[in-house]
Amino acid sequence: MNKLTPVHELKGIGEKTEKLFLKLDIHTVGDLIKYYPRGYDVYEDPVLISEVVEGKVQTVTGAIFGRVQVSGNRSMQVTSLCLKDISGTLKVVWFRMPFLRNTLARGGVITLRGLVSRKKSGLVMEHPEIFYPSAKYEEKLHIMQPVYPLTSGLSNNTVMKAVRQALDSLPLERELLPETLRLRYQLAEYNYALRGIHFPEDKEVYFHARNRLVFEEFSQFICSLRLLKEETDRARNDFHITSKPQVDAFIRELPYQLTGAQKRVWDEILTDMQKDFSMSRLVQGDVGSGKTVIALLALMTAALNGFQGALMAPTEVLAKQHYESITSMLEEHHIPIRTELLTGSMTAKEKREAYQRMEDGTAQIIIGTHALIQKKAGYKNLALVVTDEQHRFGVKQREMLAQKGQMPHILVMSATPIPRTLAIILYGDLDISVIDELPSDRLPIKNCVVDTNYRKTAYRFIEKQVAEGRQCYIICPMVEESEHLEVENVTDYAAMLQEELGEGIAVDFLHGKMKQAQKDEIMERFGSGEIQVLVSTTVIEVGINVPNATVMMVENAERFGLAQLHQLRGRVGRGGGEAYCILISDHTGEAVRDRLRFLCHTQDGFEIAKYDLETRGPGDFFGDRQHGLPTLQLADLMGDTRTLEAAQKCAHELLEQDPKLSAPEHSLLAAQVSHLFERTTFN
Repeated sequence: MNKLTPVHELKGIGEKTEKLFLKLDIHTVGDLIKYYPRGYDVYEDPVLISEVVEGKVQTVTGAIFGRVQVSGNRSMQVTSLCLKDISGTLKVVWFRMPFLRNTLARGGVITLRGLVSRKKSGLVMEHPEIFYPSAKYEEKLHIMQPVYPLTSGLSNNTVMKAVRQALDSLPLERELLPETLRLRYQLAEYNYALRGIHFPEDKEVYFHARNRLVFEEFSQFICSLRLLKEETDRARNDFHITSKPQVDAFIRELPYQLTGAQKRVWDEILTDMQKDFSMSRLVQGDVGSGKTVIALLALMTAALNGFQGALMAPTEVLAKQHYESITSMLEEHHIPIRTELLTGSMTAKEKREAYQRMEDGTAQIIIGTHALIQKKAGYKNLALVVTDEQHRFGVKQREMLAQKGQMPHILVMSATPIPRTLAIILYGDLDISVIDELPSDRLPIKNCVVDTNYRKTAYRFIEKQVAEGRQCYIICPMVEESEHLEVENVTDYAAMLQEELGEGIAVDFLHGKMKQAQKDEIMERFGSGEIQVLVSTTVIEVGINVPNATVMMVENAERFGLAQLHQLRGRVGRGGGEAYCILISDHTGEAVRDRLRFLCHTQDGFEIAKYDLETRGPGDFFGDRQHGLPTLQLADLMGDTRTLEAAQKCAHELLEQDPKLSAPEHSLLAAQVSHLFERTTFN
C-alpha cells in the first residue's frame, strides 16, 4: 500500500462508503492521512451530579435509582432512569432504544457520558454513552478521541477506523526538512507527528505533533512564495514608462492635498513603474485612507504613456462606481483618456463592442469584474493590472489577468489592515506599501457600546438621521448554524424594522444567498438614496461608497472580530459629515466588553488588527476566511504566529544555502513546493 492507493482498497470501505469519502475530496490513502481532525473529544474525570452544568458534555457515575422505564409510542419510545450519587439525582433519557431496559435492569453502579440540557422538570442528560460496568470508562479516561469533519451518512467511527488502518499500512519515514534543521527547531519526526495528530495519547503529544505539521505547512508555503517572488522580480518588460506632467497637474488640482503617506506610496509605485522589471506591489491602507486615487494615478500614468491599464473590482456595483468616479474625474480635469466598463451583466452586443475597443487600444483604462479575465477579453498593450479589495481575489485570478499582457505591472489594493510582519508573510510574492494616515478632513466616527434595552432609542436616532436626509446600515446578527436561518433573520428583522419606523421610511435587506444581480440592484438603490435604511449581513463589508450614509448599527456585535467591525463601520462617514457606529451587545463577559471598548477608543485599523490578533488568538482573525489567503490544512495564519516566524526563518536559511532547492537532501521539499505552485491552493 502507498499514498496513491484508492481508499476503497481499505477494509470496510465499500462502494457506498467510498462515494461519501469522495464527497470530502478523499480519493486516496494519502488524502486520508492528511484529513486532519477538526477537534478532539476528551474523556474527563466524572463529576458529582450536583456539579453538572447545562449545555456541556459531562460524565457522571452513580447507582440506578428505581426502575428503568420505557414510555411513548412505537415510533418514538423513550427509555428513562434516575441516576443517584451522594450529591443528588439526575434524570437520563434515550430515544428509540427500548432494549436498554433489559441491559440496565440489573441495577448497580453505572457511568454515563452525555450532553446535559434543561427541561421543565430540571436538568436531563440525553442519549448518553453507557459504560456498564463503570470500570470500562477508566480505559478511555483522558484519551483524546479525534472528531473529523463529516458528510451526511459518514460516521466519525468509520473515518477513525480508516485512518488507523492507513497509518498502520503506510511507510511514513519521509522527512521533508533536513535532519539538522529538524533538530535545530525541535520538531518531532514526521511519523510521530502524523500519528500524534490523529490519535494523540495526551495533550503534550498533540502539541508536538501539530507544531511539526504546522511548521512544515508554513515552510512549504513560504518557500513557494519566495521562489514565486524571484520569478516575478526577474520578469523584464518593455513598457518604458516615464512620469507625466499631466499627472503632476492633476495632483495639484485635486480639491484636497494628498497625505504624506499617499505621496510616499505614489513615489514608490512611480519608481517601480519606471524600472525595466515588472512591479508586484501591495498597497495596504485603512478604510478611507485614499487608495483609489493612488490607483487612478498609476492607471493615468500607464495610459498617458500610450499603454492600457485594467482595474478589477470584486462586484459589479463597485466596478460601476469606480468607472463613474474615474470617468468624471478625468473629464473634470480635461485629461483625454478613454475609459471602458466591462461586467458580466452587459449584453452580448455591449461586450463585443467593449472587446473591440480593448483590442484596438481605443479603451485605455478598463474597469470591470471577473469579466476582465474571461477568454474573450483581449488587450492591445496591457501594462498595468490593479486588483481592488485583494482579499476577495486569489493569486490565480491575479495571475490570469496578468497573463492578458506581456508581464504587466501588478498593483494590489487591500483595505484589510494586517500587522506588517504578517503581511510580509501573507503577501510574500509582493512588495508592500502602507498608507497609514487618514485625510485630515475626515472626522472620527462616534462610537458607543449598548445593550438591547437601547434598541428603541437607536431606532428613534435613525428616524432623526433619515429626517435630515441621511441613510443608515443595520448589520443583522450572524447565524452560524444555518444559512437558511441567516436569510430568515435578515428578512424578519427588515419586516419588523419597517413596522417600527413606519411606511414613510424605505427599508430593504441584503444577504449572501441573493444572486449577484439582486445584490447589485439593492446596493444601487441604496447608493441613489431610494433605500434609506439597509438591513444586511456582512456582505456589505466590501461595498460601494455611499457618502450619505451616517449610521452603522451592529446587532450581536460580540460575534464579530474587531478588524471586521472596523471594516464595517468604515462604510459610514465618507461624506465628510458626522458619522455614528452603534454596537449592540448583551454579552456581560468582561473580555468581550474590553474588546468592544477598545474599538470605540481607536480609529486606527492597524492597531485594531494587532489587538484583535493578540486577544483572539487562534480564532478566524478576518471573520470569514478571506479568499485571497492561502488554504492551509492545519495551520492558522493568525494563531500560529510564533511557529510561522520560526518557519519563515528556516525557509530563509534553506533558500540562502540552496536558492533553487536543487540539493539531494532538499528533493522532497522541492517536489512539495513545486506541487504547491501547480495546485490551486489559493482560493
